[in-house]
Parts: sequence; structure tokens; C-alpha cells
Amino acid sequence: MENPLWGASRIHGELLMLGFEVAESTVSKYMVRPSKPRSQSWKTFLRNHAEAIAAIDMCVVPTLTFEQLFAFLVLDHGRRQLLWFEVTRHPTAAWLARQITEAFPWTSTPDYVIRDNDRAFGQVCVPKTCVYRKPRPRLFS
Repeated sequence: MENPLWGASRIHGELLMLGFEVAESTVSKYMVRPSKPRSQSWKTFLRNHAEAIAAIDMCVVPTLTFEQLFAFLVLDHGRRQLLWFEVTRHPTAAWLARQITEAFPWTSTPDYVIRDNDRAFGQVCVPKTCVYRKPRPRLFS
């Protein structure tokens, strides 16, 4: 293709000016599609950067007295171990920010933090350091 910036509508218009009666859909059908460079998959990203990734999550823990406690977990992907665990009755964004700063001392801050889109995190995670991964739906049998 001599000019990759020309789309099907531009080429269709030029062909009409030259006297060729061709539909725009026909032009787009025979155009060479530029190939996109392959990006790495999520699995490859996790394997390549495991040492620099930590995952944070909140989960609900029911008690025997039918109360709800909220557990905050920090997992290290490189060593596959639990880094931090804390429980509270009333989580706030300030409490979460405190837990994140206590979980990562100054010398061991991860490059990437993976979290879900929980509203409890608020503005704690800035988009430059947090990777949002939409959780897959789980099927329970």
C-alpha cells in the first residue's frame, strides 16, 4: 500500500473520480489490513514481572455472632506468600492507606500493585502504580 493513511472511503472517492463504479464495502474488503504487533498476554506479564508485583484485596469474614469483619490482604507474587494481613470492623480509605504503607517498607515497595475495582480503596491507589484487573466471574457448583 503506497499510502497507509488512506482509508476505504478515501480510496473509494478516488476510484469514483477516475470513473470506476465500485462500492466502498468492496474497497474495504480487498484492502490490506495492517498487522498489529502482538502484545504480551496477562499470563506472560505476570511471569515476567512476578518479583515486582503485589496484589491487594479486601474480603468479608463472617463471625459466629453473625457480624462482619473486613480482612485486608497483601500477597507477594514473586515469593507467593502473604505479606500483610489486617482485620477491621469499619474499613475506610484512610485505614487502607495506612495498611498499604505499613505492608511495604521503604526498601520493598513493589513496582506494580494489582487490585480489583473496590470502592473501599478510594483514591489510595493512583493509576500509575495500580493495575486494575477485572475479576472473572466464578461459577459455584
